[in-house]
Amino acid sequence: MLYFNKRYFLLTILIFLIEVVIALYINDDFIRPYVGDILVVLLLFCFFKTFLKFSVFSIALFVLFFSFFIEFLQYINIVQKLGLEHSKTAKVVIGTSFSWIDLVCYFIGFITILIIEKYYPKKEHH
Repeated sequence: MLYFNKRYFLLTILIFLIEVVIALYINDDFIRPYVGDILVVLLLFCFFKTFLKFSVFSIALFVLFFSFFIEFLQYINIVQKLGLEHSKTAKVVIGTSFSWIDLVCYFIGFITILIIEKYYPKKEHH
């Protein structure tokens, strides 16, 4: 069911801006690789919740599986197989290196969503 949720839209923008700041200005061994991967799950969740009126669990699980799928594409070197190794956009969006730790970060993002959505009081606005 399609609709528009202003709260999730604003959260999408906020998390996206945080991700951009991390990508452009933070080059460390913790925030960029781990926090960034956790936040991308929250970003995708908020984006989908902006427009889709499905349960929190359904969307969170879809985002988790989608994230795992993208990581699998990295495992099989899809960017190179598609001949996109010179495309900076493809390398950023799809990624180029598989990591088991990324899967753990995505799962932490999934659990974070479930905890926040369970305990954070909210009002539904359309």
